[in-house]
Parts: sequence; C-alpha cells; structure tokens
Amino acid sequence: MTPNDESKIDALLADLWERGLPLLRERLNLLDRAAAAADTGDLSEGLRVEAAGIAHKFAGSLGMLGYDRGTEIARRIEQILSASPAVSSRLGELVRELRETLRIH
Repeated sequence: MTPNDESKIDALLADLWERGLPLLRERLNLLDRAAAAADTGDLSEGLRVEAAGIAHKFAGSLGMLGYDRGTEIARRIEQILSASPAVSSRLGELVRELRETLRIH
C-alpha cells in the first residue's frame, strides 16, 4: 500500500466518522438515559434491551475504526445491560468513559 493509498483510506474513514456523528450522539444519549434510569431503579425492559443492542453494535464496530478502548468499554456496558435487572453504579461511569474515548460530548 502506498502512502497515497493510506491517505485516501484515512480521508474515507474521517468522512464516514463525520457523517455518522449524529447517529453516534443519538446512541450515546440513549445509553445515558438507560444509565440514569438504572440509577433510579426505573430502567424499563424495552430501554434495557435497546441500550444493550446499541452497546453490542458499538462493541462490534468501534475496533474497526481504531477505537479498541471504546470496544472494551462497550462490551462492559453490554454485559451490565444484558443482566436482568441491569443495576450497576458503574453504568453511567462507563457511558461517560465511552463518550470521552470517542471524544463526543
């Protein structure tokens, strides 16, 4: 692979990331809502399942974009949310850590 090819790939990945930011923010916001609901004991089954699905998607895709740490965090979030009931004081902390890792605030 030539440096020019690498440059093109980097530009393509940056463009994909930028176009995907609105959806990433939306998904992170849903994880925030799930964490807040879990903290108060009001996490509905539907929100828990939806949030676990989002965490699963993050776990599967972030590594391909070079966010290996994000994949690890998303897996931990998914594990917490896959347990029923999903009660963990770490859930909100992990979602904040995922946001910081992805630099999405």
